[in-house]
Amino acid sequence: MTEFLKVVKYEEAVEKIGNHFPVRKIERLDLLSASGRVLAEDIIGPEDLPSFDRSTVDGFAVKAEDSFGSSESLPAYLEYQGEVKMGETAGIKIVKGQCGWIPTGGMMPPGTDAVVMVEYTERLGDDTVLIYRPVGPGENLMLRGEDVKQGQSLFNPGKIIRPQDVGFLASLGIDRIDVYQPYKIGIISTGDEIVTIEVDPGAGQVRDVNTHALASAVHSCGSIPHTYPIIKDEFQALNDAVLEALEDNDVLLLSGGSSVGIMDVTIDVLLSIPGSELLFHGLAVKPGKPTLAVKVNEKLVIGLPGHPVSALMMFNIVCSPFLKPDARRKISVKVTQNIASQPGRDDFIPVILEEDDEIWLGQPLLGKSGLMSILSLADAFIHVPYEQQGILAGSIASAWFF
Repeated sequence: MTEFLKVVKYEEAVEKIGNHFPVRKIERLDLLSASGRVLAEDIIGPEDLPSFDRSTVDGFAVKAEDSFGSSESLPAYLEYQGEVKMGETAGIKIVKGQCGWIPTGGMMPPGTDAVVMVEYTERLGDDTVLIYRPVGPGENLMLRGEDVKQGQSLFNPGKIIRPQDVGFLASLGIDRIDVYQPYKIGIISTGDEIVTIEVDPGAGQVRDVNTHALASAVHSCGSIPHTYPIIKDEFQALNDAVLEALEDNDVLLLSGGSSVGIMDVTIDVLLSIPGSELLFHGLAVKPGKPTLAVKVNEKLVIGLPGHPVSALMMFNIVCSPFLKPDARRKISVKVTQNIASQPGRDDFIPVILEEDDEIWLGQPLLGKSGLMSILSLADAFIHVPYEQQGILAGSIASAWFF
C-alpha cells in the first residue's frame, strides 16, 4: 500500500537529492566538442600568455623616457632603427634616442618599454621620427604573462565551457579537456486522464504537457531527455515502464501518481523494486507538496506532481541545480506588491521582471496556481522562506531566473 506523505522541508529534500544524485561519468573531448559542457578538471596555465612582450597598437617602439616632454609644438626627435615584422623575433635593438616601427601584436625589441601610436608620430626622411605625444612605461603594450602566468589556476571543475572559454583555452594551446558526460534523464507521465497532445481531449481528459515541458527543461540543462509513452494508473504497466527507463537512464522523472490516492500507484511500484530506498515523500512547499524521491540502487527517481505548473516549478527547484550547476541565476528583486504566505512552508511565486535604475522590480503573478499561462509569462520565481509570513511590497527578496 502507498505510504502516507511524510513532509520534509525544502532544504532537507534538496540535500537528500544532492547526496544521492548519480555520480557523473567523465570523458575527454576536443575543445570544439566540449563547448557547452561541464568541466571535470582543474585547468592550470601551461605557459605564459602572451609568451613575449608585444605591442597593442601600430606605432613606434621607444624608451618611454625619450618621449617625455614632447608635444605638437615641441616634438621629440628619435633615430629610426628599422621595423619589427609580424611573426618574427625582433631583429633590432633600441638604445636611448632611437625607435623602431612595430605593428599591432609585434614583438617588442630589446631596450624598449612603450609604444607611441602612429597617429602621434611623423617620419622625417628615412632616419628620423618625430614624436608629438609622451608615453609612460608599459603604455600600449602587453607584457609577457600579463594575461596568464604559467602555473596559474584558470578554471575549476563545475564550470560550463562557453565560446569565450574555448577561445581562451585555444590561445594557450589546450586542445582537449575532461568534461562530465551529460546525464540521461528518463521522463514518464502517468495518469488515466492523460492523452497525447495531438488528441482532442474528451470529458475529464487533459493533454500530456509534462512530457514536453520536462524534456525541454532537461535539454536546457545540458542533459539528454528520453521520453516514454503515457502510462495509466496500473501497477504492472507502470512497473514495466519504470524498470525499462531505469535501465536506460541515470535519473527518472515521473509526473503524476505521487499524491495519496486510490489510483496512485507510483510509490508502491518504486518501493517494490529490490534495492529501493525512500528518501522523502512530500515537501512543505507550494506548489509541489506531493514531490517524492526514491533511490533505486545507483539510480534516482524523482516523482513530480501531475499538475504541469507544479511539475515544472519543482523541476527548477530540486532538479536543475544538479543537472547544470549554474542553471539558476540568483538575483535580488524589489517586490511590487504584497505576497501572502503561510508559515511552515516554502512558497515559490512566479514574477515578471522589470529593470529599474538600481534593482530589478518583481511583479508577482498571483492568479490561480494551476494556470499554465502564468508560468509562461513569468521571467523568474521568488522564494518565500519557510519561517516567513509573506513579503511586503517594497521589500527585497531572492529570485531565480527560469
